[in-house]
Amino acid sequence: MASVLKAQKANASKADAAGKGKRKADDMDVDQDTEVVAPKKKKNKQRVLLLSSRGITHRMRHLVNDLEALLPHVKKDSKLDSKSQLHLLPELADLNNCNNTLYFEARRHEDLYLWAAKTPNGPSIKMHVQNIFGVPSTSRKAKPFIDHILTFSILDSKIWFRNFQIIEKDPLQPNGPPQTTLVEIGPRFVLTPIRIFEGAFGGATVFSNPEFISPTAVRSALRREQGGKYGHRKDAEEGTRKRKDMRKRSEDDLAVHKVFA
Repeated sequence: MASVLKAQKANASKADAAGKGKRKADDMDVDQDTEVVAPKKKKNKQRVLLLSSRGITHRMRHLVNDLEALLPHVKKDSKLDSKSQLHLLPELADLNNCNNTLYFEARRHEDLYLWAAKTPNGPSIKMHVQNIFGVPSTSRKAKPFIDHILTFSILDSKIWFRNFQIIEKDPLQPNGPPQTTLVEIGPRFVLTPIRIFEGAFGGATVFSNPEFISPTAVRSALRREQGGKYGHRKDAEEGTRKRKDMRKRSEDDLAVHKVFA
């Protein structure tokens, strides 16, 4: 009887071992059939070509450098010599493997215009850049940061651009409770849309801003107003002289210099 029990136990242990091995093999087969596919990392294929025309001032140059620091996927190129050859910009973008272009065009009297285009086929937009302020004085002492907010606000048919840094704690109380605040660090400027074109830096006009008045027209109106004031002043002087001439008495025949001549 004891030998029979030992034989049964031996057979049971062999069956269990065989079953375990089979399960392990099955598990291995499942693992081999199921392949873990790693998610593909998306690449940012958007690259921006940033350049300006010749004749920009130091304030404009600082603005371009600030925008270059804000855009991680930007490539800066040398200045464009001719302002009338905008058709060369898509070719420059293609040579630099860029599919977007930001072009700052400087005019006389420190007028600055911004062209933003999707190259090579468009569309594109032309905007007037105004109110270029310097960055706040406290931003020079700010530590390197990552979290910041770029705001684009639409007010009075203009686009107001501001750059803020997110501060989690009060600088005056570093050991105090967390307090989220925003500090403007610049740059900041105002964009006035002028016209949207169907192509890159040209083509059919899709949108035109009827409220936009060019700075040249504003300066011409001021000159005409000043010239009108000068003309009114001269007319007033001429009227005063004529009134004085009319008040003069005619020469008398009995005047002293005639009687005792």
